[in-house]
Amino acid sequence: MKAVILARGVGSRMKSADVSAALTESQRRAADAGLKSMMPIGDRVFLDYGLSALADAGCGDVAVIIGPEQTAIRRRYEIEAVPSRVRLRFLIQERPRGTADAVLAAREWAGDDPFLVLNSDNLYPVDALRALAALDEPGLPAFDMADLAVTGNIAQDRLAAFALVEIDSEGYLTRIVEKPDREERAKAGAHARVSMNCWRFDRRIFRACEDVPRSARGEFELPQAVGLAIARGVRFRALPARGPVLDISARADVAEVSRRLRDVHVEV
Repeated sequence: MKAVILARGVGSRMKSADVSAALTESQRRAADAGLKSMMPIGDRVFLDYGLSALADAGCGDVAVIIGPEQTAIRRRYEIEAVPSRVRLRFLIQERPRGTADAVLAAREWAGDDPFLVLNSDNLYPVDALRALAALDEPGLPAFDMADLAVTGNIAQDRLAAFALVEIDSEGYLTRIVEKPDREERAKAGAHARVSMNCWRFDRRIFRACEDVPRSARGEFELPQAVGLAIARGVRFRALPARGPVLDISARADVAEVSRRLRDVHVEV
């Protein structure tokens, strides 16, 4: 199974100052540069844990989407710490135009093969990745919001803003509700299912990523591309999933993520 890691983001939240965040000097430098995936965690970096999880889930071919200026990531994995469990490729998204545009950067590399897509600043459970890779159709892990609040490091107020997923009686995704309002959250209930931007796609997603209009933020967004694909008849199996999902979007996340991963063994 192939996997695509989205690492092109500019890290605006990570760059924002936070005097309360306890960072080492090397972590501060990574935060100043917005390099979430290269955040030092012990003697590793955060992306090492994601690559190890993908290898454990059976994904041997991994493409990392980066910008042309993100040379630190390439240097680490091409020179300093060459992976032995995954075959790693770097693909360039010239400008940060959104996650749907980032996926298009993998079109030639993916060819006709199915592939996973996931964020570089999230660490997903191996069981969820393994189940996703085992599907024979497009899909996503639909995480239980109440479980994420307990098992992960994401605060409840942030979880409340995550995209809700609506699922039909056959277990297929029907709609993604981005930035749900209070009424929509209340209707979904405490055990609402949410998307953490982790997907299994086939080549049909590329046409949707090409055709999706810009969002209100001025970007080409992957959830909207998925919605367009659904409207065109592509079915996405929603796999009930539980955490933990670790998130390293901001400086305040680093200490807790470091604590949780202190004794976790990784092999890339």
